[in-house]
Amino acid sequence: MVNTREESDFIGKKQIPADALWGIHTARAVENFPISGQKVHPALIKAYGDVKLACAQTNSALGFWEDNTKAEAIEKAAFEMSQGLLNEHILVDAMQGGAGTSTNMNVNEVLANRALQIMDKALGDYQLVSPLDDINLHQSTNDTYPTALKVAAIRLLRELEQNLLNLQEAFQQKEKEFAHIVKIGRTQLQDAVLTTLGREMSAYAEALNRDRWRIYKCEERLRVINLSGTAIGTGLGAPKQFIFRVVDKLRENTNIGLARSENLIDGTQNVDVFVEVSGILKACATNLLKISNDLRLLSSGPHAGFGEINLPQLQAGSSIMPGKVNPVIPEAVAQSAIKVMGNDQIVAQACSTGNLELNQFMPLIAHSFLESIDLLKNASKLFNEKCVSGISANEKVCRTHVNNSTATITALVPAVGYARCSEIIKLVENNGLSIKEAALKSGHLTAEEYDNLVTPEAVCRLGN
Repeated sequence: MVNTREESDFIGKKQIPADALWGIHTARAVENFPISGQKVHPALIKAYGDVKLACAQTNSALGFWEDNTKAEAIEKAAFEMSQGLLNEHILVDAMQGGAGTSTNMNVNEVLANRALQIMDKALGDYQLVSPLDDINLHQSTNDTYPTALKVAAIRLLRELEQNLLNLQEAFQQKEKEFAHIVKIGRTQLQDAVLTTLGREMSAYAEALNRDRWRIYKCEERLRVINLSGTAIGTGLGAPKQFIFRVVDKLRENTNIGLARSENLIDGTQNVDVFVEVSGILKACATNLLKISNDLRLLSSGPHAGFGEINLPQLQAGSSIMPGKVNPVIPEAVAQSAIKVMGNDQIVAQACSTGNLELNQFMPLIAHSFLESIDLLKNASKLFNEKCVSGISANEKVCRTHVNNSTATITALVPAVGYARCSEIIKLVENNGLSIKEAALKSGHLTAEEYDNLVTPEAVCRLGN
């Protein structure tokens, strides 16, 4: 037999495991929302701990609890949650009705019971520490949930920015390493003009630099919060001193430049900032998808494809084809990027379908938004460490392509003219010669002149 305790709410009574830190509201939510099988994001739980800690500290400083022992226990419990020590007790599904009320109540119950534990009191003794009257004092789901989401997002975005910086630097290293390698540049997947492998890598680095800067600026967009607005942004039930002080305390605790929204009504009902930042995440995803597909093309083969670069070999690629090695990291990065693009559409639709004073779809917004940051954060780290940093160039293949491709002819036009270049192409086609062999046979260029026209410096020079 499992020992239980009885708890009650507006709907009725329910038996709860005696040693559970959660209570009746959590139990009902677990029963009502067996949807995704995915828990609330750990970063959101930790951020919720920060929010509850700031609220508890503010309420304590304002003298709303005469019992210092209770106040200290609540603060300690909230601090533990902010450190990720109580994550296992947040049981509700990430997908839930009620604009996040189930998450907030799960948090409230866990903190109340953890405070009771700290005080060496019986779990469920809500006359001493109440999930609603104490832990949720001067708060609502509608201001604590979006605030916790923004704190969690800012922290994850900081990690993403660092990972993108590392990936950018990895491409910059390859830019230097491959600066001397002349190769065929392609447009519409057809041979176009000469470039260098280093310049190709530099373009990837520059794209990631833009992503890193845009993501850095996202913190400015997310730092405005509606904490203290309570239900709809009017601050109903919260004293003025709490409203004026609680955001300052949260800013101090988190070391994030948080600011209270000047219009708490707007800050509660409108969540378009998540659409804006999600769009920036989508932009990053498009770059990662493009780069990963380019690397797959450039490494294709290895004997019947482009074969101009070699990716690190990580695992056997086939259960039937011996010796086949697939570009698994770029493939994983590409799939992560596609998922982020899908999440962006989810976030946009969920944010646009809020009604009147509140967006009821905050759980979906939070789940999709934080998942996108996680996917980009993890994919960019993986891309750097298991792929880009280990890329090597196949110089022989690049040189062969240059010597055999009609794209090289364009580099000769400034020296001998369009008409003579056309003659050289005919020699190539009619005699099976390489571009260099045909150019020398035509008598229009010497070997030294030809070589000077296809050096890394020549093909990268801005203008003629």
